[in-house]
Amino acid sequence: MEIISSVTDLRSRLRNEPAIAFVPTMGNLHQGHLDLVRIARQHGKCVVVSIFVNPLQFGANEDFGKYPRTLQDDCSKLESLADVVFAPPESELYPQPQQVAVIPPLENDLCGAFRPGHFRGVATVVLKLFNIVQPQLAVFGKKDYQQLYVVRQMAAQLNLPIEVVGGETARAPDGLALSSRNQYLSAGERTEAVFLYQTLAGVRQALLDGAADYAGLERRATQALGARGWLVDYVAVRNQAGLAQPREGEGELVILAAARLGQTRLIDNLEVCI
Repeated sequence: MEIISSVTDLRSRLRNEPAIAFVPTMGNLHQGHLDLVRIARQHGKCVVVSIFVNPLQFGANEDFGKYPRTLQDDCSKLESLADVVFAPPESELYPQPQQVAVIPPLENDLCGAFRPGHFRGVATVVLKLFNIVQPQLAVFGKKDYQQLYVVRQMAAQLNLPIEVVGGETARAPDGLALSSRNQYLSAGERTEAVFLYQTLAGVRQALLDGAADYAGLERRATQALGARGWLVDYVAVRNQAGLAQPREGEGELVILAAARLGQTRLIDNLEVCI
């Protein structure tokens, strides 16, 4: 496995690769990330993983400064899984102030409503990475469901010759979605954190049982979380195709949520087919 930090060197290394599968990450890798790399291996002869904490997708009061950076450990985990790790310094991806940006769909909805500019930063850095790596396929986790939708729409609308594959959410044995931010949780918060998944599972079961009052389900789930001390950004039932409010009779839905437990913001989602 090669570790490359410059755009020029990476392009040179990949110039003659016929089938590149790409997994963009911000590092601090857990089992969920490694599962995405294994999916990439199924599709590409050359697997590239990027590790870059992207400043454009963090707000002024978010955790960019303290986001865990564990490059050496990450590379050890990837040693038998990836062919190339691209770990550029900020100056490589942003050699000058970034004035050109991708304006994605839903940038002010769901998580975008609570993290202004976040998805613009995500879409911009992903497009830059796509241009640099030139993969035929890229893998993103479903845990960041809105991000996956944004990237897929960007690839489709800009006619990028890249297939975007979604990997299933990796979970701890109790159901908590794996996330680099879980390490911010105290022991007590970690025990409580599974309630987010349990709440979404309750909404999913209600939908399977025939409930169709989406607003009521969202309201009750929000109240249940709030009663336990969570600060809820949203609980939303949307359709899978476009993350829009579902119409009567739509059967492929997704329940999404974002909420803060202490100082940690957690997100999760569950798909449901009625």
